[in-house]
Amino acid sequence: MHNDDDLILRLTSEQTKDSAFKELLSLYKERLYWHVRKIVISHDDADDVLQETFIKIYRNIHNFKGESKLFSWMYRIATNEALTHLKKNANLKNNSSPELHEHTINNLQADVYFEGNEIQLKLQKAIATLPEKQKLVFNMRYFDDIKYSDMSEILDTSEGALKATYHIAVKKVEEYLTTH
Repeated sequence: MHNDDDLILRLTSEQTKDSAFKELLSLYKERLYWHVRKIVISHDDADDVLQETFIKIYRNIHNFKGESKLFSWMYRIATNEALTHLKKNANLKNNSSPELHEHTINNLQADVYFEGNEIQLKLQKAIATLPEKQKLVFNMRYFDDIKYSDMSEILDTSEGALKATYHIAVKKVEEYLTTH
């Protein structure tokens, strides 16, 4: 088991920063990839966002204050990068984010990295219909099993609001799944 305090010390030291960053990558890359992938859907976009996320982490680790868990801080950066990516793509294509997201979902079956079956595709389509905040909360709770307290740090929202958002999202997903 690793120690975040020790890792942070090594990340903020010029002598050990590069080796500590490699350790950070091996510890968190896969978890952050799947979080980002649930937001941007495309494997290639997820790779791009993940690269930007780790660049920001590397450049800004000295700004980490230790007021939250290291993973929560990185998760917030990854979430913001993914949302920025979606907004930038929507602006470039002159579409609204929901239209762009629907287009992405419809192309999900063609993605060679998507290994889901018909049920998983239907679930992804249901999730795609959610507003961005509900989608984030649903994915973080349902797929990543993140505690509301940790989610509160990541999204800077009260636990009560997150629980309500998750409940609403679940109801919308259930409704979609039973009507489609």
